[in-house]
Formats: sequence, structure tokens, C-alpha cells
Amino acid sequence: MNRRELIATVAATAVAGPALARQTTGASMTRPQAPVAKKIPVTIEQLGRVRTDDYQWMKDDNWQAVLRDPTLIKAEVKEHLTAENAYREAMMVSTLPLQATMFDEMKGRIKEDDSSVPAPDGGWEYFVEYRTGDQHPRYMRVERQGSWMEDGAPVTRNFIVAPTPQLLLDTNALAEGKAYSQVSAADHSPDHALFAYAEDAQGSEVHQIYIKDLATGEVLPDPIGSATGDFTFSPDSQWIFWTNRNDNGRPDKIFRRPVRGGETSLVYEEDDDGMFISVGRTSDDAFVLISIANQETSEARVIPAATPTATPVVLEPRHTGRLYDADHWGDRWVIRTNADDSIDFKIVEAPTATPGKAHWTDLVAHAPGRYVEGVALVKDFIGRQERADANTTIVIRDRAGSEHQIAVDEPAYALSLRGASEFDTTVMRYGYSSPSTPSSTYDYDLATRERTLRKVQEVPSGHDPADYVVERLNAPAADGALVPVTIVRRKSTPVDGSAPLLLYGYGSYGIPMSASFSTNRLSLVDRGWIYAIAHIRGGSDKGWGWFLDARRFTKKNTFTDFIAAAEHLIGSGHGKAGHIVAQGGSAGGLLMGAVNNMRPDLWAGVIGQVPFVDVINTMSDTSLPLTPPEWPEWGNPIEDPEAYDYMMSYSPYDNVEAKAYPAVLATGGLSDPRVTYWEPEKWVAKLRPATTSGKPVLLKINMEAGHAGSSGRFDYLKEVAHDYAFAVWAIDRGWETA
Repeated sequence: MNRRELIATVAATAVAGPALARQTTGASMTRPQAPVAKKIPVTIEQLGRVRTDDYQWMKDDNWQAVLRDPTLIKAEVKEHLTAENAYREAMMVSTLPLQATMFDEMKGRIKEDDSSVPAPDGGWEYFVEYRTGDQHPRYMRVERQGSWMEDGAPVTRNFIVAPTPQLLLDTNALAEGKAYSQVSAADHSPDHALFAYAEDAQGSEVHQIYIKDLATGEVLPDPIGSATGDFTFSPDSQWIFWTNRNDNGRPDKIFRRPVRGGETSLVYEEDDDGMFISVGRTSDDAFVLISIANQETSEARVIPAATPTATPVVLEPRHTGRLYDADHWGDRWVIRTNADDSIDFKIVEAPTATPGKAHWTDLVAHAPGRYVEGVALVKDFIGRQERADANTTIVIRDRAGSEHQIAVDEPAYALSLRGASEFDTTVMRYGYSSPSTPSSTYDYDLATRERTLRKVQEVPSGHDPADYVVERLNAPAADGALVPVTIVRRKSTPVDGSAPLLLYGYGSYGIPMSASFSTNRLSLVDRGWIYAIAHIRGGSDKGWGWFLDARRFTKKNTFTDFIAAAEHLIGSGHGKAGHIVAQGGSAGGLLMGAVNNMRPDLWAGVIGQVPFVDVINTMSDTSLPLTPPEWPEWGNPIEDPEAYDYMMSYSPYDNVEAKAYPAVLATGGLSDPRVTYWEPEKWVAKLRPATTSGKPVLLKINMEAGHAGSSGRFDYLKEVAHDYAFAVWAIDRGWETA
């Protein structure tokens, strides 16, 4: 029995249960019948307002335990999710050949036996590799050749015969027998004797941290449990620090213990549920650095390398509205901050002994519209990445204050500063790509300004950038703001409104959408689609002010910008109303839900991946991992009536009403701690009886993964192929023959 036959059999035999029934639509034609979610009205009173939720029962009361062990989910919820998955598969059975073809295309564009450019550190170079057929990477190192600085002295080592690489970790073996396995972080100790890695074995982002002795090859006993995956070794390699994840999935404590086992000590505990915390080391290994932050407030605490068991000291106390992140540059602190009304951030410096704001002096002044995204340090140079008009620039500065730029003269591209893996060097690494151009990795000598091409992304099935056109349009929003839109299409694709268009958007948390290369989207573009990215407000594509203009009480700018982008693309001939598929994930799924309600006429289909759509309920539930930390983004509907009312005015779930919705695909993961599975489940349950168009509303829940989907690289491609096949199916109205 093949897959098509299996799905057809499931559909035909599900009459007795809630999963699928058959309904007759003609003399000889039958179509799958959608599951009907039961309604159990729950009345919720909040701030003098009353709302009714018919589908609150879909949230498992024991969700904290379910995240750690999905088998504990209550039976009626699992039954309904299983029914929804079966219905979607039956409805989309005609797309199986297309899914298989797209998967083969995407896989064919991947160099299966690939490896990263080695990162030098001391006497070793570290890299990851994939072998043909492997789903997961192998972590490797090889003895270093050539000349470098180590502890201030030059070292030269040459081999007649190249040394054999050493396997540090084969994550394929780690994943064997598991439905899900993801190594979220891995690092070696500064003395190169140990290798630590954090594994999430269910998609819930609850990690165990393992430490391996590289001399013996043995994994040390007593792994660290209930961790976020965030960890660092002390600069002397004697201690490991990590971030704890509490029962509600929230980071709350920093712990420390000897690297080879021993008593665990509490280093820091954060009392504010609205703060995220993490731990790392400064670039020069002079300090262990604890970072505490939410969207609008931050604080750093530091521990000197010479005394790794000391109590952390506050660098500069937190102050609402002020953000900063700090690094140490040998003899001083270098701090990126929005202090002093520096909306797009500036860089300051401070003495090592007195790092507080009273001692901050400008190193790189604030320039409105030029957003300083990040800073990288080596011994004698600072690299910074700046963003303006949805493109990036890299600026190099020496200790004397001399600056020069690395820039690209193209309409849309992605230039990314990757910094250096060691401090005593003059070389930093950066990457470049564009929507039509595969990624290139360069090593750049900051002193000589010489760049060395280290790797160009291979596309084994073939790719010629000259076959494609990349454009940058500016869509006028209702308030006059110009929204950048990046477009990629084949040269042969007409710009007369006839080509199907996929419009992608995100627009939250200040996260920009880079105009980078993707082999996956070529499976649409090479079929005559136009692919567009809307750089809407809520991201930082045009600076931090671009983000500030679309949060809390201006959040609707995100949605209206996306609609403006669609309308501009229609006006320019890149699309036409009803012939566009909109796609976004997570907070971009909120965007999908909002524009689905606001302008359903624009879309042939809407793909909401792990969509944050149940805004009021989620932001009112303080037990959920992200609720208190995200009140600065959305507002607090528990205490603020104005915030409640504004959120209620756009919340996708709460604003579903009878109208002609397009075809909708919502996806989710059962173990997702960020956007819990019940959000897309509830959204679909409410949308399906509301739509008057007759177009399907489908749900795909990965029962063995979390927010990022499947952990294996090929399994992930199958999910992408599924979603793109849905897009084609939506344009072609494939349900009419289901």
C-alpha cells in the first residue's frame, strides 16, 4: 500500500469517529468532511470586559508536563488533532506528487557532503560537517596549520601530511531512535580539553547539557537537566555556567558547577518574570557576562575571569526604556546602547574598573536612520553591522578611530558580520548573499583590507543567478511611510499580474527580514511564481524606529504595511487580488491572522506557521513562558484596559467573523513552548464554520516537534515542500477535485 492509498483508506474508514466522514457531492464524487470541534463556552471577565471562548478546552491544563512529555496530552485533544491531520492529508492528497517533486528539488540543491569553513582557535580549527544521507551534523576539529598568535606570542605549525580531523560529536548517533533531537548549542572549553553540547529531545526547548572529555572520548556522568540550552565555560576552563528553565518554560536562574562534576551553586536569580537571562563570556575572555533584558530594558552583570566563583557585579543598573549590551575590549568596555535618545543606537566606551553610565563616552555617535545592529571585537579592531533601508553595511574601526566600510552596490542583499572565533587576530569573517546569489563566506584582514573567499554555497542541481531578477520596490503606506519590498523572479516570468505571487512577512520584535538567498523558494520561483518579502514596520529593517512604530498601540501598522505592500505589488503588475498567497510564521502568523480578517479578498491562500493568533488569552496567561517578557511588545491586558481594547481590536482569533475567507493552512508543533499547539487549533476551529467562501481551512500539527518543526534537515524540507504545495494548491483551487 502506497501513501496515497493509505490516506484514502483512512478517509474512507473514519466514519465511525470524529476524524473523517464522507459526504456525497455528486452522483459519483465524494469529498472528505472536516472535523467539527465541539463548543464548550467559557465566559471570561477581565477589566470589566466579558468575552466568550468556545474552544478553551483545547488547552491542556497540564500543558507544562505535556511540553516535556507529549504522551501526557489529554485524550480528547489528541483525538481532535489526529482528526485534523487526517482531514488535511485527505484534502491535499492530490498534492503528494508535487510535494515529492519539490522535496527532491530542494534536496537536490543541497550539497549533502558539506562542511562549514573551519573557525580557528588556538591550536585547533573547529567546524561542522554533513555526510551524504545524514539528517544531522557532525561536530569536528582538526589541528591548525600556519601561523597565529597565542598568548601574545606567534606560533607556527606546518604539516607535511594534513592531520586527520577529530570527531567531537555525531548528532546522527545522538538522534538515533528519537522522533526529535536537536543540538541547540555546542562549544569547546578554552583549554580545548572538553566539549559541551545541549540537546532538546522533544522540541520543547527543555535541554540537557552533556560534557565530553576529549582525551578519553567519554561523556562525563550527571548531565545538566532543565536547561534553556544556554551555557558557557569559565575562561579558566574549570567551571561551567548555564541558564535554568523553570516549570513554566521560563529562564529564571544562572547556575555554576565544576566542569567534571560536583556541587551546583546558584550564581544569579532573576525575580522579574518579564526578563530573559543568559550567560556567556566577553570576547577577550576577561569576564563571564550575565545578560538580563526584555524589549525595552536591560542590565549586565559580570564576573572577573580571575575569580569565577565571585558574586556577579552590576555593570549599569537597569532603567526602563534604556537598552545596552556590553563586551570587553582588552582594556575597556565597549557598549552598544540607545541611551540619551539614541533611537538607532550608538557605541560608547567605559573604563574597566568604572563601567557605569556616568563614565560612558561616545565612541560611535548616534546617527538617526542608521541602526547599529551589533558589534564584534578583536584585539585592535571593532567591527559593527549597520542597517538602513532594509540593507546592511559592515564598518571596521581601529583603535585610533579610523574607519572604513564593506558595502555592496545591489538593490537588495544580505551582508552579515560573523566576527572572529579568537581575540588575538586581525581577521574577521563575513557572509554575503542576495535573493538570486548563493551565499559566499569571506575572511577579511582588518589591517590590510584584503579579503579571502573561503567558500561559495554550492547548488549541485545547478543555479545561474543571471536567470533571475531581484528588485526593490517601496510601497506607500496610508500614513506616507515607504515600505521596502524585495522581489525575486525568473527573467522569463511576466510582470503583468498573471504570475502567482507569494508575499512573506514578519514584522515584530525588531527582527528584520534579510534579503538573503534561499534554495527552497526556487521551487516556487522556477515554476513561474514571484516571491516577495515585505519589510514591514515591527521589524528593524529601516532602523529601530521602524520597530517602535509598530508595537503596542501602533501594532496595526504591521498589518496595514503588509496590505499596502500587496496592493503596491498589484499596481506594479507583480500580482493581482485573489492570486496571492500570504505566508508568515510565529509573530508573522499573527500578521497572517490579522490580514486574513482585514482583507480576505487579496489572498488565494494564507499560510500561518506556528501562528500567534490567540492574543488576548495568551497575553493574559502569566504561566506561559513568553507572556510577561512580551508585555512591552503587545501591552498588558491584565492591568491596562486600553491595552486590552486595542489588542481585542486586532486579535485574529477574536475577530473571526462570517466572511469569504481564502484557503487557510495553519501549522503547529505539539511541543512548542513559544506558540502553543492550541493557538492554531483554536483558530482553525473558529475559522472553519465562519468562512462563507467554501474554501478549506486546514491544520497541520507536528506531533513530534516544537516551534521550529522537524529537527532533521531532510524532514524539515518535507515540511517546506508541503507548505509550498499548499500554496500551489490554493492558487489552482485543488480542493475542488479533492
